[in-house]
Amino acid sequence: VNLSPRQFHQKDLLPMIHDCIARWDVRPGTLELEITETALVSREKEVDILMRGIRALGVELSIDDFGTGYSSLAYLKRFPVQRLKVDRAFVRDLGQDDDSAAIVHSVISLARNLKLQVVAEGVETEEQLAMLREMACDEYQGFLFSPAVPASDVVGLLELNRAPV
Repeated sequence: VNLSPRQFHQKDLLPMIHDCIARWDVRPGTLELEITETALVSREKEVDILMRGIRALGVELSIDDFGTGYSSLAYLKRFPVQRLKVDRAFVRDLGQDDDSAAIVHSVISLARNLKLQVVAEGVETEEQLAMLREMACDEYQGFLFSPAVPASDVVGLLELNRAPV
């Protein structure tokens, strides 16, 4: 679930997440919140407390669009995130631009050394997927796998792809 910086700084965010987890009987580790680097920039102490509260609820955290904002490596050390998401701007140019490949490879290597998972956004071609697999990227998102779907179709899509309990 993507959280905008505005949503992330709402005072009632933690109780709202708690209520949603209880209402929908969400098992620990099955919900992930994506937070942009921009949301992490201000009020570091408050952000740290909030993120640790979210993790205490069993919710995973990822930094979305890593490498496009402030990219402070201190965030990776300080905040309890489990994943980095490589922005589509770098994935888009894989196979066409050596610099993009170097950046993606570096982010994956950095994440590996920090014991974080990596998600590549915006995968649209088999060539991009092959390069990401060769770099040992963990997960992939993009139109290669599914076009965008209306909100009304999401529940059906999740049920279709539900793993056995």
